[in-house]
Amino acid sequence: MRLTIAALLGAALAGFAISPALADGYKDCTKLDKAQWKPAAEAEAKAKEAGYEVRRSKVEGSCYEVYGVKGGKLYELFYSPEDLSLKHTIAK
Repeated sequence: MRLTIAALLGAALAGFAISPALADGYKDCTKLDKAQWKPAAEAEAKAKEAGYEVRRSKVEGSCYEVYGVKGGKLYELFYSPEDLSLKHTIAK
């Protein structure tokens, strides 16, 4: 019984140690105060201008994360809220 509990606890702790490594989000786009950020809709507009069909967007850390489809493939685009520059792209 003790061995089973120890094994389960060890597996759970190992999962916590691995999970940050599995996260693929990009989180550092600006140090600017949120009150000075450009509107999120402008990040979506930039993605549309680049040819993406925007599905949704959210704030991830200090970035605008825009989910878009281009060429039948899903992408995560990370924009700086400071100047709306594209900081990182992940193909899913």
